[in-house]
Amino acid sequence: METVISCGPAFAYAEISVPVGGAVRVEAGAMAMMRGDVSITTSTRGGFLKGLRRSLGGASFFVNDFTSERGGIVGVAGALPGDLVETSVTGGTALLVQSGCWLASDPTVDVDSKWGGSKGFFSGAGIVLLRCSGNGEILLSSYGAIRSLTLAAGEPVTLDSGHVVAFDESVQYRIRKAGGWKSMFLGGEGIVTEFTGPGRLWMQTRSATDLVEWLRERMPSSSGSGTDGT
Repeated sequence: METVISCGPAFAYAEISVPVGGAVRVEAGAMAMMRGDVSITTSTRGGFLKGLRRSLGGASFFVNDFTSERGGIVGVAGALPGDLVETSVTGGTALLVQSGCWLASDPTVDVDSKWGGSKGFFSGAGIVLLRCSGNGEILLSSYGAIRSLTLAAGEPVTLDSGHVVAFDESVQYRIRKAGGWKSMFLGGEGIVTEFTGPGRLWMQTRSATDLVEWLRERMPSSSGSGTDGT
């Protein structure tokens, strides 16, 4: 997958070259531009159950395959202002991607979901991850800029769960409270994810969960009555 990324890190945009007779797979709704000989096909890619598992992981039920007979370009962008980064997956190690961060990949990359365990689900951390496996390139999207880390064997790092973008399947992880109950409710730090290497890890500098909370606090309440009592 030949990709040119521009306009980052605040409003990153990528143009993906679709080779002659080739294809690229894109998250539904992520296409911003098509140029040249490009056709689009929408499907669940793997049937109903695989589409359902992807949707539970925060991705769309459907994916779009862009193909070309003579070559073309597909422009893609994330749903939120932020960065894009291209990386690869190989048959040896899959990549686990946080919901909403998978944007596009080669059709040779299989995008499915991975259950993060009941602890992650009931904690509200949203750890139902997309599992990207196979061989090929993948394009990741973020809210804010992306920073990559490489963890040595046994090396730990802890991220607020809203700042996780993706990590190699070789990286172990567990979900826990940031501290005691006092820190959780009064200190503004809630659920975190603790990672242990070896492997690659990508984080985003902003949290979409924090954005939603910020907007919610400033939205006018619909329960209040008007001055006329209606």
